[in-house]
Amino acid sequence: MDIPRPVVVAHRGASADAPQNTLAAFDAAGGAGAAMIELDVHLSADGVPMVIHDGTVDATTDGSGEVRGLTRDELQALDAGAWFGPEFAGQRIPTLAEVLALVARHPGLGILCEYKGRWTAEDVAVTMRVLDDPALDGRLVVQGFDPATVAALRDVAPQVPRSLLVEHPRDDLFPLLAELDAAAVSPAVALVAADPGLVPAAHAAGLKVFGWTANDELAWRTLVDAGVDGIITDRPAELRGWLGPATAPARG
Repeated sequence: MDIPRPVVVAHRGASADAPQNTLAAFDAAGGAGAAMIELDVHLSADGVPMVIHDGTVDATTDGSGEVRGLTRDELQALDAGAWFGPEFAGQRIPTLAEVLALVARHPGLGILCEYKGRWTAEDVAVTMRVLDDPALDGRLVVQGFDPATVAALRDVAPQVPRSLLVEHPRDDLFPLLAELDAAAVSPAVALVAADPGLVPAAHAAGLKVFGWTANDELAWRTLVDAGVDGIITDRPAELRGWLGPATAPARG
């Protein structure tokens, strides 16, 4: 997949300006000119792919309990915006399908979909029935921290580019990425800073690199200087302004 670099990837949407993983945050990211939105997916008790970061609703809604223990209707009855600010009261936990409908209103906006924890192939297949949309061709990347989850993504949807999220050094990184048939790797900013050879080695292996989560100029400079392909940030509008047209050329 040919992604200009470094593209701006809005982490959980424009999550510095709107409640994370809500339609308001994703709409703001599209308006800010982000190239992609990063989001997190879990299944509800009745098997509906829902977009929320944690495995519980406690941190970002007025409810409590596990996402997998609540139905879609129960999840969407919760307020997912008031915690961030009164102007966002009434924002709901969106379904993955609702996010795709919003993305369709922002031509060219891509999706970086993260699978939290360990997923079975059967559960991955449920989400792929939503994501298997011709309109997303070339605009979708899936990722996870757990190699078993990325392997399930490979087995269920080999046509969808995959990335492995990495926070700490690991000696087996590139053999593992090859085994997973990954198209990309997503290292933490600190890992990129600590290992100057990481990004060049990834590019030599034919992989794209998405650095996360970069919210200030020091982190942005670290990733730009390293040559990453995408920068995952809570502040997409600020990053776009900082990069400027001359700093972020399209590079294959």
